[in-house]
Amino acid sequence: MASGGLQLLGFVMAFLGWIGIIISTAMPQWKMASYAGDNIVTAQALYEGLWMSCAMQSTGQIQCKVYDSLLKLESSLQATRALMVASILLGLVGMFVAVTGMKCMKCMEDDQVKKMRMAVFGGVIFIISGMAALVATSWYGNRVARAFYDPLTPVNTRFEFGSALFIGWAAASLAILGGSFLCCSCPRRETSYPPTRGYPKNASSTGKDYV
Repeated sequence: MASGGLQLLGFVMAFLGWIGIIISTAMPQWKMASYAGDNIVTAQALYEGLWMSCAMQSTGQIQCKVYDSLLKLESSLQATRALMVASILLGLVGMFVAVTGMKCMKCMEDDQVKKMRMAVFGGVIFIISGMAALVATSWYGNRVARAFYDPLTPVNTRFEFGSALFIGWAAASLAILGGSFLCCSCPRRETSYPPTRGYPKNASSTGKDYV
């Protein structure tokens, strides 16, 4: 029962992490304009994401523009896109595989060994999915930090971490942790020993006395 609860907890955490990865990928707030050291008060906030750039006015109105051409984008941004999309697809596959191996599901009940392997395999896929998202968000955040501290970068073009990065880091951690719980939820096989053989009973006395 304890392993089943751990398995369910791992699946819920991995599923929430997968949802967070989707939200992070779609959000435009991967980096936001920074005005540190600048005394100019601006009336708008600038955001950039993987798919579009947005400007939010002081009135609350948001205007977004989708990137025109894929080939004009930086190779690092294209790689980040690919990693996040791969993470989402892997999470989708891991979800279906893990559901098949869940103890609360009735499918594959006739073969418990294969059922356990499916749960572990789903956990491994979730871990790979979380690692892909973690690499993508960390790589993007490193680029933002390096550009921010570069003295050649003008102050009015510096960016800081956006909320999508923090959501992505938390979601990737949930997916990795949930996948780890799925991998550890299956009980270990107990070592089987051959059945002990009983000693043969003494032959019943034939009633003959030996001298």
